[in-house]
Amino acid sequence: MKFPACKRRSPKPPEVTGLAWLAAEPFRVFFFSGALWSMIGVSLWPMFYAGGLGYFPAYSHARIMIEAFGGAFVVGFLGTAGPRMASAPKLSPWELAWLFVVHQANALCHLRLLHAWGDALFALLLMSLLASLGLRVVRYREAPPPPQMLLALVGLLCGAVGALLMIMPVTLTDPWRFRFASLLLNQGLLLPPVLGIGSFLFPRMLGGSFGEPKTTLQKQAALIGAGLTSLLLVASFALEVWVDARAGCGLRVTASVIYLLQEIRWSRAEGAAPRGTLATGLRVALICGESGLLLPGFWPLQRVSLEHLLYIGGFGLLILVVASRVLFGHSGDLAGFDRRGGMARWLIGLALLAATTRAVTGFLPQLTVSHHIYAALTWAAVALMWLVWHRQRFVGRDED
Repeated sequence: MKFPACKRRSPKPPEVTGLAWLAAEPFRVFFFSGALWSMIGVSLWPMFYAGGLGYFPAYSHARIMIEAFGGAFVVGFLGTAGPRMASAPKLSPWELAWLFVVHQANALCHLRLLHAWGDALFALLLMSLLASLGLRVVRYREAPPPPQMLLALVGLLCGAVGALLMIMPVTLTDPWRFRFASLLLNQGLLLPPVLGIGSFLFPRMLGGSFGEPKTTLQKQAALIGAGLTSLLLVASFALEVWVDARAGCGLRVTASVIYLLQEIRWSRAEGAAPRGTLATGLRVALICGESGLLLPGFWPLQRVSLEHLLYIGGFGLLILVVASRVLFGHSGDLAGFDRRGGMARWLIGLALLAATTRAVTGFLPQLTVSHHIYAALTWAAVALMWLVWHRQRFVGRDED
C-alpha cells in the first residue's frame, strides 16, 4: 500500500536501511509481533483444558488479544501511515525501539498475570504514539491529515482511558464501571480506527482512489461526520451500560453503518476489473463485525460468546485483510492484493469458522470446552498461515 504523502513532487530520497527503514515502516515488526501474540493468546485455552496452565485464562486471553494483537496492528499501521498522511518526518529508530519494548512488556505482563502493569503499559504505549503523531502534526506537517484520522485518534484515546480505568481498584468492584471500561478498551480501541481508516483506505482496496476529501467543503463535512460518529460511539458505550443494552448496541451499529455507507462507495465502478478474494474478505469481516455488535444486545446471557463474532470474524479478519494490503503494497507487489487465490479463501473461511465455533458455545454450553479448543486452534492456524504467506513481504520493499 502506498500512502499518499506530500502533494508536491520532490526528488527521490536516498535509500533508507537498517533501523531507520524499520522505523519508517514500523508495521513490519508490529504486524509480525501482533500475529505471534494472537497465537499465544488463543493457545492459553487448550493449555488450560489440558491441565498445563494453573489459572483460568479468560482475563489474560482477552488482554493479550486486544492489547498485544489488536493494539500491535493499530500502532504498526498508524505509526507508518500517520506521518505520511501529515507529510511529516517518519518515526525515528529511538521511537520505534521505545514503542516496541513497551508493547512487548505489556504483553508479557498479561501473560504473567500482572494485569495492572500490563494495562498501565498499554496506556503508555498508546499515549506515546499519540504524542509522537501529535508533535508531527503540530510542528512538521506540510499538509493537514485527512479529517477521518480524527476517528483513529479517538480510538487511541478510548483504548488508553479504558486501560487506565482498569487499573483503578474501584473499577474492579463496580460491575457497571468495569463494563464501561471494558467497552472502551475492547471495542473503543478498534472500532473508531476501523471506521476512520476504513473511509480513507477501503475505497482504494475496492478499486477506487483513497477516500480523501478534495474541496474545503468536503473536508469540513468529513470532519463533522467523523466527530459526530466519535461522539455517538462513545455515547453508545455509556447507553449500553447504564440505560439499555439493546439501545446502546443499536446506536453503535447504526452510527457505524451510516458512516460506512456515507463515506465509502461499495459498488464497483463501471468498467472496473473484478476485485480479488481479499476484497471479498473485507466485506465479510464488516458484516460479521456488525453482527457481533448488534446481537449481544438481544441475547445478554450469551453476550461474551456472541461478541466473538466481532472480535474474531470482524476485527480479527479485518486486521489480517488490511495488513495484507499494506504488506502487498510496501513489498512492491500491489497487484497481489487483487488476485483471487486459495490461501485468501482459506484464511477467510477458517476465520469465520473460528468465530462461529466460539459464538455457538453461549447457546450450547455442553460444547464449551471442545469449542473453546477448536476455535483457539483454528485461529492459531489462521495466524500461522498468514505469517507464512507473507513471510517474504515482511522483509521485501518497494523499490519505487
